[in-house]
Amino acid sequence: MLSACASLQQPSETDAAPVASGKKQTLVKASPARKGQAKAKAQQPEDVVPPVELSEEILFKILSSEIAFQRGQWQAAYVTLLGTAQQTRDPRLAKRAAEIALAARRPNEALAAVRLWTELAPHSDEALQNYLGLIMLGDNIGEIQPLLTQRLAEAAPQARGPMILQIQRLLSRARDKTAAFNILQAVTAPYPALIETHLALSQGAFANRDAVRAREEANQALKLKPDSELAILTLAQVTQDPTEAMKLVADFLKKYPDAREVRVAYARGLVEQKQFEQARSQFQTLLKDDQEDLTTLFALGILNVQTNRLPEAETYLKRYLQVLATQPEDERDPTQALLLLSQIAEERNDIPAALKWLEQVEPGEAYVNVQIRRGQLLAKRGDINGARAVLQQAQSEAGNDREQLQLIQGEAQILRDSERYQDAADVLSAGLKRFPESTDLLYDYAMATDKTGNYKDMETALRKIIELAPNNQHAYNALGYSFADRNIRLPEAVALIKKAVQLAPEDAFIADSLGWAEFRLGNLDEAEKELRRAYGLRPDPEIGIHLGEILWARGKQDEAKRLWREAQSKDPKNDVLKSTLDRLKVQL
Repeated sequence: MLSACASLQQPSETDAAPVASGKKQTLVKASPARKGQAKAKAQQPEDVVPPVELSEEILFKILSSEIAFQRGQWQAAYVTLLGTAQQTRDPRLAKRAAEIALAARRPNEALAAVRLWTELAPHSDEALQNYLGLIMLGDNIGEIQPLLTQRLAEAAPQARGPMILQIQRLLSRARDKTAAFNILQAVTAPYPALIETHLALSQGAFANRDAVRAREEANQALKLKPDSELAILTLAQVTQDPTEAMKLVADFLKKYPDAREVRVAYARGLVEQKQFEQARSQFQTLLKDDQEDLTTLFALGILNVQTNRLPEAETYLKRYLQVLATQPEDERDPTQALLLLSQIAEERNDIPAALKWLEQVEPGEAYVNVQIRRGQLLAKRGDINGARAVLQQAQSEAGNDREQLQLIQGEAQILRDSERYQDAADVLSAGLKRFPESTDLLYDYAMATDKTGNYKDMETALRKIIELAPNNQHAYNALGYSFADRNIRLPEAVALIKKAVQLAPEDAFIADSLGWAEFRLGNLDEAEKELRRAYGLRPDPEIGIHLGEILWARGKQDEAKRLWREAQSKDPKNDVLKSTLDRLKVQL
């Protein structure tokens, strides 16, 4: 709750706010506003702690309250401290009562204590922040209007504009947007000459679903200061038509080409509209002004990947990493840039370079997937043992069961891709000893044992999945298809696959399995119907191969050959196609 409380002291250092200063208004960074507000704060009267003697009675109440709170008796501690605060008029005791109520997650009691704290320390920014934050959590926000009005009236002129924008951000958290907007209108009414007044009202009206008023206020802000970046960005934000909003920003840039924040927003808008070439041009313009801007370098790297300009992408991403390395205080994660550079190197078949980039990824959210990718690249160049060593090392470093499971599956997949099916089954079997109820491991184990011809263990694994997860359509489908493909237990195969269809009626591969099972039973009409449906859902080569065989059996040989040729063009090395053509003695 404390973190939800808004600060009305000053904007953050990263905020940019238009600040009125005399007759001329300029867009400035927050630091000048902070200086102005520091001056205002120095002029602001301080709250005086009442001269109450720390008697034995008061000391006892304070200590007994703290002891009660430590023992979990928050209510007794709260009541005692709040009563003592009312007795002594000491704001510090009211603050402590509020802290205890917040720790106990009692917002109503906390609000009562904060009200007293604010009453006893009317000039305390901390008390005000907590008070406003707690009010925003409730339904009756009207009581804050006099306080906000007073604070704006007392604020130094140079601090008033930023404070108005912060009030709007605070009120935006209220559940009742109409009440919040009415308060905003009332407290800003005395300051119509401030651009911040109209910017805040525009944002407030937009939150209140009043698009017309929002645009009127944003346009009024632009009239007051035609070169205001914040004003044009606000107008674009409250404009409902994206095309019109982009035109507004583009026209502004023609008049004020040095408006960097507007150009950044325009470039991002182009990216959202998938106009990658135009976005790339805008970011290149931004880079001319600041050759070491990390956001621009990274954006250009991604955009050049998106537009398949891989050498340029590599240049920008490398530069991004170089600049980032010189700014240790920057908290950006280089992982995505490293992954993109690895991908670019792999595209040109430079596996050593791809591995070099991946090796630089530090532990974090992507670390396990990166180790799996390293293993896949090592396997791609034929180093299966090296790939397994990477994944096994990562297993020893993995921090939780989910990561362990990912790495086991990754090692097994590399072995399956290398047609080392028994080794894959062994890895998965060892994994199942540690995670016997992992349906993912059980499924992968079933697929591996199917390839080794160990159908008994395959069936056992799939039936265990059905027992553990009765709605797992893949287990029903895999078992049914295995029976159908081996031409055994066909009625059971159809029943299993139909159960999978019930669970996932639009799954093309399940429809393919059902068609194949019907074909094995000799139901050619039903088989063709299901296979055509499957191929319509997903024109996968293996579905096309199955459909072609059914059509061949029905005498539709020209259509069958067409489907097989399509499959061959998509996957020239498909083993199922080769065995089908050999078995049927067909030449394409």
